[in-house]
Amino acid sequence: MSVSDLISALDAIPKLTTTNPDIDSGFLDAPEWLTESYLQDALRKFYSDPKLKITALDGRPALGRGENYGGVLTRTKAEFIRSDGSSLIGHYIIKTSFESDEFARKAMEPYDIFNREMSIYEQILPKLNALLREIRDEEQIFAETMAVDYHRSALIFEDLSVRGYVMPDRLVGLDLKLARLVLRKLAKMHATSAVLNERELGALESYDRGMFNRHTDNYAPCFLGMIQAASTRVAQWPGYEQYAEKLEALVPVYMELGKRVFDVCPGINVLAHGDLWTNNVLVKYNESTGEPEDVIIIDFQYAAWGSPAIDLFYFLNSSLQLDFHLHHQEQLIQYYFEIFSSTLRKLRYKAHIPSLHNFHLELKKKSFYAMHTSFSIFPIQRNVETDDADFNALMKSDQRAINFKNGCYRNPVAQKILRELLNVFDCQGLLDADQ
Repeated sequence: MSVSDLISALDAIPKLTTTNPDIDSGFLDAPEWLTESYLQDALRKFYSDPKLKITALDGRPALGRGENYGGVLTRTKAEFIRSDGSSLIGHYIIKTSFESDEFARKAMEPYDIFNREMSIYEQILPKLNALLREIRDEEQIFAETMAVDYHRSALIFEDLSVRGYVMPDRLVGLDLKLARLVLRKLAKMHATSAVLNERELGALESYDRGMFNRHTDNYAPCFLGMIQAASTRVAQWPGYEQYAEKLEALVPVYMELGKRVFDVCPGINVLAHGDLWTNNVLVKYNESTGEPEDVIIIDFQYAAWGSPAIDLFYFLNSSLQLDFHLHHQEQLIQYYFEIFSSTLRKLRYKAHIPSLHNFHLELKKKSFYAMHTSFSIFPIQRNVETDDADFNALMKSDQRAINFKNGCYRNPVAQKILRELLNVFDCQGLLDADQ
């Protein structure tokens, strides 16, 4: 989400500057160090061309309020001349941290999300791609990374919008065909990560700082504030008072229940994306039919070693159109599992591969995350009251933050999910404090 994130401050950072007076710097909000000179140096390294020179530069925030909560995303267009005299135009996404916001920086610090994401892009994803090539699978799952800057906590990617990839509408959600496309890519990512960890003797197990983890509770104000806001809303509905009481009673144990989801248990484990929802997927639609034909998964700030349930319950309960959210999850899990288990077998995974039935049993142990995502995360991601949609409103407990969280539940779509699923999750024991 960024909590890709739970967490946007695109509105409060300085302008991109340029050292060349002939360059139009555009309307780009960006950190002070993100200059024409910085980008030119990055391009020179990427193209191995020390004489490359930027001649024009333009950019702007890539997303607006309520669209992203995990960093600053800047869309940049650069015109440049290479040393051989050729002129090129490049389109890039530059992702940077909330360095100018001390509260956001301190809140995120224990999660180490920027260093961890950079290491994922630089060290892990290329190895997952290599494993797919072993089985002659050339499908692209991730965006190409142009530059990784640990010093500035910055990543530069190809801007896939130039190739026709767009972000789907978070307020609508994904249909069955698009959900299957995402799950196909996710299944391959999960399977290759399990094989990589097996071959490299536990190399991925250090990624242990997901949204819930045993190192920090810094995000507790967000999670607890949302479940309290849900309880306040539900208490206003005649006949739902007992559910409101149960939600309120979860508050003292809520963080522990979340941590248990991320605790590594016996069974099959993978590198979970950790924040797989609508805005962390880019979609390419067929120009003739309008049907989705490809997806790319982005944003790995909350990647964590653990159960596939982390991604499956988060994605299925945050990102689908309502009918599929409520009625088609088992069908989608079956589709995911067929590709997941098939990829593991093709890569000669040595550990035990569970049957579909036993896989469901493993997921069941983590089903608190389905309730958490439906009741706490979904309302944030479908929120339409975006004036106060920023990291501080999510992570603080002051009146502005309380007002923002309450506003998330004024949305009729969030209310429908609550009304439809409160009894379902209650019957499963997921509203009980002693679960």
